[in-house]
Amino acid sequence: MESKVLAEVILNLLEDKKAENIVLIDVKDKVDYADYFIICSAHSTKHTQGLSDHVLFELEKIGIEPLGIEGAELGQWIILDFDSVIVHLFYEPIRQVYALEDLWMDFPLPRKQAQAPLPLDTQEEV
Repeated sequence: MESKVLAEVILNLLEDKKAENIVLIDVKDKVDYADYFIICSAHSTKHTQGLSDHVLFELEKIGIEPLGIEGAELGQWIILDFDSVIVHLFYEPIRQVYALEDLWMDFPLPRKQAQAPLPLDTQEEV
């Protein structure tokens, strides 16, 4: 499966289980071991473990298995390595400590962040 398609599938699975502050980072021009990082938060360690289980279970149904899994026992920071897509599932307080987004200078906005409305004088009439 193409890496961008795989990333979108994983993003949708995370949204299904209420992952928070989901960020997709394109790293293909920065590293040679992955095309995308997905970073998200959960409200508890049980939630991170549930997110991980859901992603693994649903991807296994379509024949995709991770190369590696780290941190699943504690659930504070779980890493799922799908070769071209690396998923970081954080318990929110731990995410703030490591601030992975800050390591990548041009990281995008969270996937679900709303855009500000246009000023009234620039909005098109309907």
